[in-house]
Amino acid sequence: MSGAGDAARAVLLDRDGVLNEPIVVDGTPRPPASLEALVVTGDTEVACRDLRRAGLLLIMVTNQPDVARGAQDRATVDAINLEVRRRVGLDDVLVCPHDDADGCACRKPAPGLILEAAARWGLDLAGSVVVGDRWRDVGAGRAAGCATVLIDRRYAERPAVGADHVAGSLRQAVPWIVRRAAAAGGRR
Repeated sequence: MSGAGDAARAVLLDRDGVLNEPIVVDGTPRPPASLEALVVTGDTEVACRDLRRAGLLLIMVTNQPDVARGAQDRATVDAINLEVRRRVGLDDVLVCPHDDADGCACRKPAPGLILEAAARWGLDLAGSVVVGDRWRDVGAGRAAGCATVLIDRRYAERPAVGADHVAGSLRQAVPWIVRRAAAAGGRR
């Protein structure tokens, strides 16, 4: 699929720490525990609107291991995802509810969610960008053949290395993503 002239290009976005504010505990990001705890900033909404105007698909690809761990139920995860999708105008949402021990192909840094999005939407992976706030996101994007953007939240955990671009927020990353998409000749 990569490099196909008629293939669509997308921004594949992590949820917690990219589309919504993470809950940081002892330097480690956590998802919101409820819909009421969800915070999607106006800057994120503007960033997504600008990416959409540039002709890019917006697809959430998110690990939600608290489902497998029993710390959060799938209904809560789905409600949060639906609200994020509504607020920022996502085209699709793909979720991995597994933990590392499950050995699935969809838990980032494995590229399974990205490859699933590519199959669903006919994506040019080389012309698409993965945006995340953790090493798992960068690893998954690289494994899928996408460009990568790290939203550097300075967590106290394993650092993300090898991102093509580093920014402090999704909105700050938009100019780089749009320039890259224009150079790749993307379409929706």
